[in-house]
Amino acid sequence: MSVTSGKTRPSLTQEILSHLGLANKTAAWGTLGTLRTFLSFSVDKDVQRLLRAIASQGVDRSAIVGVLTNRSREQRQLISRAFQERTQQDLVKSLQAALSGNLERMVMALLQPAAHFDAQELRTALKNPGSTEDVAVEILATRSPPQLQECLTVYKHNFQLEVEKDIKSETSGILRDLLLALAKGARESYSGIIDYNLVEDDVQALKQAEGPGTEGTWVIIFTQRNPEHLVRVFDQYQRCSGHELEKTIQNIFHGDDQAALLSLVSMIKNTPLYFADKLHQALQDMGPNYQVLMRILISRSETDLLSIRAEFKKKFGKSLYSSLQDAVKGDCRSALLALCRAEDL
Repeated sequence: MSVTSGKTRPSLTQEILSHLGLANKTAAWGTLGTLRTFLSFSVDKDVQRLLRAIASQGVDRSAIVGVLTNRSREQRQLISRAFQERTQQDLVKSLQAALSGNLERMVMALLQPAAHFDAQELRTALKNPGSTEDVAVEILATRSPPQLQECLTVYKHNFQLEVEKDIKSETSGILRDLLLALAKGARESYSGIIDYNLVEDDVQALKQAEGPGTEGTWVIIFTQRNPEHLVRVFDQYQRCSGHELEKTIQNIFHGDDQAALLSLVSMIKNTPLYFADKLHQALQDMGPNYQVLMRILISRSETDLLSIRAEFKKKFGKSLYSSLQDAVKGDCRSALLALCRAEDL
C-alpha cells in the first residue's frame, strides 16, 4: 500500500531526504529500506562463513547474524541453495540445530522467501484469536498485488486450502468481509488522476452508512478504492462532519470490526506511521513482543524501514534503535538492531 501525505505538504520522509541531499536521488537511493543488495556479494564466501560459524566451538552467532542481516532476501535465498549444493546439507536445518530461542526464530524467518514468511504469519494470525484483526489486515492490506498473489498461492500450497476458507471459519462480521475483500486483491490502482466527484460520493455514502445493514458500503470503499483517493475521502469527510472518520468508526463499530477498520484507516493515511505505532506498542509490553518486532523489521527492511524510523522518532521523541537497545534482551537483540541499522539523531 502506498504511503500518502495528503495535499501538497511534503511527507516527513521527503523532508528528511531533502536535508540529507537525497530528495532528488531516489532512483540512485533505490529504496527507503535499511537493507539493500550487498554489492560485494560472494555466495561462496558466505557459505564458507556460515559453515565456520556453525562448526566453531560454541557457534559463532555474531558471524551468522552478520551475514544474514547484511544480505537482501534474494541473496539469502541464493546462499541457502548454494549451501545445499556444496555441503549436501540443508542450511535451515543446520542453523536450527545450532541456534535456539528468539535468535533461531529470527534466523528461520530471515531465510524464508517473503511469500512463505507472509503466508505463515497470516495462517498464525487466523488461527490465533485476538490477533486476526491486526496481523491479517496488515498483511493483506500492505502487500503489493504481486506479493499478495504469491502469498496466497503459497498459503494454498502449504496448508492445502484457500485462505478464504480459513477467513470464513475463523472470523465473522465486517472483519470477515474486509479480509475476504482484501484477499481478492481488487483494489483499484492509482491512475494519477483524482476523481473528486467520486470522492464526494464516497463521503456521502459513508455518512449515510451508519445503521444496520450498511456495512457493505464500508467494505467496498475501504477495499476497492486506491489509497490516494481514500486519503482525500478522509480529509473531505472531516471537513463535512467536523470530526475524523475514526470517531465515527468508534461510535458505530465494536471489537474486532472496529479494530480492523481503524487499522485500515491508519495504514492508508500513513503506512510508516502505522508500523511505527505497532513497533512502539510491541516495545511497551511487559516483555517485548518479539513476534511483532521480527515480522515488521524483517518485512519492511527492504521497503520503508527508514521512513518508519523517522516517524517513530518524530512521534515518540526517541529513536527506534535506542528503544530496541533498551528493551530487547538476548541473542536476537543484535539481529534486530542490525536490521534497524542505525541511530536517528
